[in-house]
Parts: sequence; structure tokens; C-alpha cells
Amino acid sequence: MRFFKYHSLGNDYILLDALEAPLKLAPADIQMLCHRHLGIGGDGIIVMEPSDRAVCRMVNYNPDASQADVSGNGLRCLAKHLYEMGIHPREEMLVDTPSGIKRLNVQTTMGKVSSVEVHMGSPDFRCSSIPMRGGEEEAVDVPIAAAGRTVSATCLAVGNPHCVLFLEDIDDALVSELGPAIENHPLFPLRVNVEFAQVIDVSEMRLRSWERGAGETMASATGACAAVAAALRTHRCKRKMHVRQPGGLMEVEVRPDGDIVTRGPARRVFEGTLDEDWRERSRIILA
Repeated sequence: MRFFKYHSLGNDYILLDALEAPLKLAPADIQMLCHRHLGIGGDGIIVMEPSDRAVCRMVNYNPDASQADVSGNGLRCLAKHLYEMGIHPREEMLVDTPSGIKRLNVQTTMGKVSSVEVHMGSPDFRCSSIPMRGGEEEAVDVPIAAAGRTVSATCLAVGNPHCVLFLEDIDDALVSELGPAIENHPLFPLRVNVEFAQVIDVSEMRLRSWERGAGETMASATGACAAVAAALRTHRCKRKMHVRQPGGLMEVEVRPDGDIVTRGPARRVFEGTLDEDWRERSRIILA
């Protein structure tokens, strides 16, 4: 089976093509492919499938085999693949995802995609959209007790669910302790992504992301969207922000109509072919 390896700001994905023939992946297959010692290694898997209303449909799996509704960085990687492989060599494209149709615009240099603009849609602060227990209509600057601490959080959905924490400083211990504790908190029946945000000024923030099913990643586009939308809602920033993540810099803009747009690079790292017996070997080792 042929595969492609991409990343956007270090958030890396294995891309598989199922446009011509269906592809069935068992949970053990996904876990093995994403395993950084036993498989290819990645923060997730992108499967391209046919769509009758867009260029293709993107199905996105986390390393624990759960399915993500959407990935902004994954969309960037997919756009680069669609353009450079000649599948859809146009600067604007629509991609079908479980959270709806997403519009992408690619910027090119000498025929290669250098940056991709992704329209992520509007944030939804309703607790029912996350979902989040508690009875409140919205969770904006609310206290959450986890890992022996009580932190102030703003929760929202941007294609997938996020819990944003605004902090004076972000250290490794905080991320490693609070990340899994809040991801699996009883308040979030379907788990949640956790964003650790430090606002530098009204135009810049630092961000570290703990993604459900993946742990900490070098970057998260939906996480950056959630952090900026939450910062704007709580009067901490302007509409356009530079978000600094461990993998690099991303630009996020919340437009007056509510649409959130992210801008950032995508890179293809390598491609290859899996051995015919990869499934059998992976199931033995991971059992």
C-alpha cells in the first residue's frame, strides 16, 4: 500500500489515497501506522475518499484510532497533495469533512504549494456543541478542577471540541499533568482538546496543544483557532493574531462575519510502500 508523509508546523500525518478503491483500516492498523517505532509514525492518518460535493472527503484518524471531526493542519497537508499531485491543480478547493465543507486557498511558488489558507467556519461557544456537562449555556472563563488545581477555562467547538486555558506561563509539567486530566474530565463525555495559551500582547500569543487521542503535538490549527476565538471573546486580543507554537508560527484571523481563517505552510517529507504482511506483523507486536 502506497503512503505519503506530510507535516504542517511539525503536526505530521500519514496520507492514504482511497479515491479509486475503498480502504478498510482496523483500529490496530491505525495504531500501528501511527506508532513511531513500529510503523511510519504520525499524529494521525488522513484518508482521501470520493465526495459528490467537493474535491474529496477527508477522514482523519487519531493515533488511538478514534476519528477526529476535522484537522486544520491536516487540511493544509491534503491541499498540498491535491495540488502538487495534479488531482486538483487549482488555487481554490473545497474539501468535505465530518464537520462540513471547508474552503481552502493555496499560495504557490514555482509550482509548489508554499502556504495554505483554510476557512474553518465560526466558533460555537454553546456547551451542547462541545459537548460539556454542567447545565450552563456557555462556558466562558469558568473554573475547572483537575489534577489538584483549579483553572479558568473557556470552552468551545471549532469543528472539534476545545478547552482553552489562559496562563501567565506554560511549562512542561503543567501540560503533561493538566492535558490528560482535562481531556478525560467527566465534564466532557466525548473528551476534549486542551489549549494552553499565553497572550503576549493583543497581536501575539504562545500556544501549546494537548490533542485528544494524540497527546501534545507540535502544532494544532483548530487549537489555534479556538485559542484566538476564546481570547477575542474574553477581550484579550485583536481579530488577527500571530500564534507561536512549538512547530512554528501560524496566522489566525477571526473575520467580522465570524469565519476563522488560518494561514500556514505544509511540507511533504517522503512517500513509500508498506510491505504486504504489515498488518499481520503489527497485530502480533501490539497484541
